[in-house]
Amino acid sequence: MTDAIGLLVVVLVTAASLQDRDGGRLVLERARTKMPSIVRVWADGGYAGRLVEFARTLLGISLEIMAKPQGLHTFEVLPRRWVVERTLSWLVRCRRLGRDYERLPAHAEAMVKWAMIGLMARRLAPAPGRRPWQAAPAA
Repeated sequence: MTDAIGLLVVVLVTAASLQDRDGGRLVLERARTKMPSIVRVWADGGYAGRLVEFARTLLGISLEIMAKPQGLHTFEVLPRRWVVERTLSWLVRCRRLGRDYERLPAHAEAMVKWAMIGLMARRLAPAPGRRPWQAAPAA
């Protein structure tokens, strides 16, 4: 789970046999514990169903499903859904996350958090030198 700008809120690594809706329940519970102020969550269509009711009644979170429009057969960037995908693409740049090397889910969660810490640190204190948006020095 990420916030609106793509920074991690909660990381949960589970077995591949766990359905997204069931994992979503665990993620929402963790998010409510870590961030009690959370009131709205946007989710993919895979989280539709009883999870919406669970989030509203038991956690007090408004879960909005960002479904693909009817009749859309091509790729189109949908609002809010690309934020998590973009964060995942940032994290995949970390070579350790390219494959599943970890023995325990807690270790995999720690590696995801470690990769995000590195990403945020590089943004806060970038390496010295010219930035891509700056003009080259005059010769």
